[in-house]
Amino acid sequence: MELQYWIWIAVGLSFSLYIAIAIITRASSTGEFYIAGKGVHPLANGMATAADWMSAASFISMAGIISFNGYDGSVYLMGWTGGYVLLALLLAPYLRKFGKFTVPDFIGDRYYSNLARGVAVFCALIVSFTYIAGQMRGVGVVFSRYLEVDITTGVLIGMLIVLFYAVLGGMKGITYTQVAQYCVLIFAFMLPAIFISLMVTGNVIPQIGFGSTGSDGVYLLDKLDGLHRELGFHEYTSGRKSTLDVLLITAALMVGTAGLPHVIVRFFTVKKVSDARKSAGWALLFIAILYTTAPAVAVFSRTNLIETVSNKAHATLPEWFDKWEATGLISYEDKNQDGLVQYVADPQINELKVDADIMVLANPEIADLPNWVIAIMAAGALAAALSTAAGLLLVISSSVSHDLIKKMIKPDVSEKGELIAARLSAVGAVMLAAYFGINPPGFVAATVALAFGLAAASFFPAIVMGIFSKKMNKEGAIAGMVVGILLMLFYMTKFKFGWFGGGTEKDWWFGISPEGFGSFAMLVNFVVSITISKFTPEPDSEIQKLVENIRNPDED
Repeated sequence: MELQYWIWIAVGLSFSLYIAIAIITRASSTGEFYIAGKGVHPLANGMATAADWMSAASFISMAGIISFNGYDGSVYLMGWTGGYVLLALLLAPYLRKFGKFTVPDFIGDRYYSNLARGVAVFCALIVSFTYIAGQMRGVGVVFSRYLEVDITTGVLIGMLIVLFYAVLGGMKGITYTQVAQYCVLIFAFMLPAIFISLMVTGNVIPQIGFGSTGSDGVYLLDKLDGLHRELGFHEYTSGRKSTLDVLLITAALMVGTAGLPHVIVRFFTVKKVSDARKSAGWALLFIAILYTTAPAVAVFSRTNLIETVSNKAHATLPEWFDKWEATGLISYEDKNQDGLVQYVADPQINELKVDADIMVLANPEIADLPNWVIAIMAAGALAAALSTAAGLLLVISSSVSHDLIKKMIKPDVSEKGELIAARLSAVGAVMLAAYFGINPPGFVAATVALAFGLAAASFFPAIVMGIFSKKMNKEGAIAGMVVGILLMLFYMTKFKFGWFGGGTEKDWWFGISPEGFGSFAMLVNFVVSITISKFTPEPDSEIQKLVENIRNPDED
């Protein structure tokens, strides 16, 4: 059967499943819309959390970044996994005990201020929109290749699908849809990895295979280092980033994860704190399956790409190259008119440009795997992007309907009115997200990394000090969040969009990349918050008692 038929079958069946689940589990109350009525089993919640957290950046882009950046790409592995552990163990139980299922709601009540709540709503919207742009971009990349439409059309199709089940089902629909999406995405990610590992190394376990020898008896990593040296690239197993930048990017991803609103809300969908801890453990296990496999996929795809295209006649390249070339995500320019593909580090000589976002998706085709495997990969990539996009849409809609309208603008709004507002805000959000998906500030993982930096710069200090410091007051928290988010936005727009005079890598402050600057902005947030709190009144005794109470998270 032709590849296109397989793809339509795989994508069609998976989409039908998601839509059916959304219809069956549609929300009829705000409790079901926001937190699934607190009726989700820890195992199902762990699986849904894993799907929510493993976005298009994890599935599509992370292995691609590692394949191109080698050792430097490990910051994403360290940052995102470390961040989840930090969230699950340090913050989530305390937030769950406090009982506020949105970050703005927690900040508004803990800091006894609607101004603090409003600032948090602004930060949540900025973070979520930046994050969702990466997901919609991932959807567009998948659709552009596998359904043979342009990226814009792909983004619009994905927008309509995610809007349907997010608006209809709310958190209840999203949760059970994400359980199905996790099953699809992990099967799709692991199957090609196992196939390729078996083909290349004879080892069925990819995590072991990429550290093994190939059919020629040479260790894969040594072989890849040699290929890189021959082509003028930096050795795969050595890094180019400064130690400071690696540290700050890792830290930004870690603390950004811990401050992400769409992940935090997951711990409110179960009945009690102990269930939240169990679901966190399950989620970590489900996440680990993909994250320990990604380095292997990166090595396999990079090696396969170089051996397939480097110094080969363009006219004789396999069919997959032409199909990806048609999407614009691979481009070839015959500079010396010899018909051969010169893929080298020197930009003056190099004739091939490859978008990092295609490496995982193209890997099964490069390895010449069966068509049905490639089709499952397409369905899995869409599942990864759509699952996270849906969770982010819920954050945006709850920030507007619950935190802004219910808590600040119209406290007497009916439950029905609040539910309508939540759904309408989700519609508006997905339209704006689609625009940023069509016009992203970078490839998928880089865009997502910026979202983590924004979360680190704004939320993390306010959440941590809100839990562990009785003396932190509203003045300090508000000032810190404002300074942190504005500083990060300035740096991001300056070096990613060219605003405020722009600049190149040479102009980075202290050599810190935009992806790592969130850590610096977070430290500034802490300093500003603590300093301002020293010169302003302490919270009253009720708030201090509340903080003491939060510190016993095992009680529910």
